[in-house]
Formats: sequence, C-alpha cells, structure tokens
Amino acid sequence: MTSPFDDLTPDLAMESVREAFGLDLEGIWIPYPSYVNRVYGLRAADGRDFVAKFYRPGRWTLQAVREEHSFLAELEAAEIPVAAPLPDSEGDTLPSLALEGAEGAEISYPFALFPRRGGRIFDEETDEDWLRLGRLAGRVHAVGAARSAEHRISFRPGLLSAYAAELARENLPHPECRAEFGEAVAEAREILDPLLAEARILRIHGDFHRGNVLDRPGEGLLLMDFDDLALGPAVQDLWLLLPGPSDECRREFGLILEGYEEFRPFDPAEAALIEPLRFLRMIHFLAWQARQRMDSGFLRHFPDWGSRAFWIKETEDLRDQLRRVNGGR
Repeated sequence: MTSPFDDLTPDLAMESVREAFGLDLEGIWIPYPSYVNRVYGLRAADGRDFVAKFYRPGRWTLQAVREEHSFLAELEAAEIPVAAPLPDSEGDTLPSLALEGAEGAEISYPFALFPRRGGRIFDEETDEDWLRLGRLAGRVHAVGAARSAEHRISFRPGLLSAYAAELARENLPHPECRAEFGEAVAEAREILDPLLAEARILRIHGDFHRGNVLDRPGEGLLLMDFDDLALGPAVQDLWLLLPGPSDECRREFGLILEGYEEFRPFDPAEAALIEPLRFLRMIHFLAWQARQRMDSGFLRHFPDWGSRAFWIKETEDLRDQLRRVNGGR
C-alpha cells in the first residue's frame, strides 16, 4: 500500500502554486505538521506570506471542499476572523494538480492558497477569555445555521458505527482486543444514536479546539483550519474547548455558553451529548490515523501504532470513556 502523497514533492507543489496564482515565489518552502493533507508555508518575492494546502486525494469530494471554501467566504463577509482561500488567476479557489501515480493511474491533487496569518495559540486564563471563545463560536454558528452543506459528514445516527466498521474491515484492532472493542462501541452507540436523532444540526467547524484558535494582539482571535467542517450539533464545537471532562469543567462551560448566547441560543439538552461525542471522537481519531498509516513518516510520529500494546491501551481508554458516558457507573 502506498501513500497518495508519494508522488507529490514540495517542488511540484510550489510550481503548481506559481502557475495557478501567477506568483513569483522565493525558493523556500516550510512544511507544516499536517498528516491528513500536505501544507506548506510559502513566501512571494514581494514579501507576502502564504499557506498552500494540498488536499488528500479521495478524502473529500470536490463539492465537499468547495463547501468548506464557501463557508469561509461567508464568515469573512460577516467579518468573522478566519483565513479564507484566495482566488487563482481564473477566479477559482480550488485549482488542481494532476500526476501519474506509481501504477499509471492519474491522481488529482486539489489545492488552495491562503494568506498566512501569524499569532500565538490562545491560552485562556481569565473568565473573559472563556467568554471570548464562546462569542467566537456563537458568531461562527450564527452564520453556519443560515445554510446547509450537502457533501460534508453529518453527525447523525450511524456515524460511530461507520468509523468502527472502517477499522474492522481491515482487521485493525488486535485479535485479543477485538471483542471488547466491539462491545464498547455497541454500548456507546446505544446511547449516542438516540441523542443524535433528536439533535438540531448546523454547519460547525468540526475541530474547534484551542489549538486552532490564534490570538493576534491588537486584532483579536482568529479561527483556523476548517478541514473538518461538518453538519453537527452546536455542542460538538463547544465541548472541544473544554480543558477536561464535562463534570470537571462546569464553570468553563458555563462561561463559554454565556458568551455563545450573545449571538445565538443554545439548547441545554445538548449538554448530554458531550461525553458520548468524546467517545465518537476517539473512534474517529483511530480511523483518521488508520487512513494515513502507510504515509512516509507516519510511524516516526506513531511508532507503536497498530501493535498489541497500542490496541490494549486504546481499548482500555474506550472503556474508561464509556464509564463517563454512563455517568461514572
């Protein structure tokens, strides 16, 4: 099995950006630590800095990526601090590079160019900081609720089962853990799916953790990386901001909601989704890693991935989280 990025070199990526956007680029590229896509920092001869993002072939359809770009454009138009993709020389935000793969099949690499925005990871320290995070989420969701996204992942009943089935199809859970892993997923699904069936969904960021929020002194907060844009309940974005389990973060969650509700109401029933959604994210992360396990460099960062010890620990973590889902029982 080969990586879909084996044939995409930084030189080819830079040349594609030069041609599509008509830029005179310096011969320097800075790889960003992204495993799903390939992301490079670039600088033009006039001093402007950019970020080029080459989307993983086959992960999203072109329609799904365009929905990401459309949402960013809407947010930018509403003066919400995001980095929207730039149009190329033909007015398109999603040009593509076609290469012949190792087996002769053509591989298409859609890519986008963003202005580089500097800043530091936002470290919340005061009540006002938590309020600011809530306000940012509320503003994003106020725009997100205005339209749908037909080609993105939807947080609906069956999503947990789909991720688990993806892992099972390739027999990835270790044989010693397979039964217990499946039992944990089945038990969590019985709790999660009915809650999702009742939840109101809208366009959400999908990966709204504090690592994707930059603080730009004098300019405010900036929300980055909409690659996981999805249709989901509002609380999916909000719980990711918490520093720990929901029962240990009631004060922080209350402040986030206070800021959030300055821009749109929050359904308090969604709070029951937090720990089941955390379980879902754990399974999602395993599937995310599995898709990239053959990429060059992956095992340098995850050397134990897929081993017996790895799956024993993951299964134990899932059982621990399932106890939280069950209210500590």
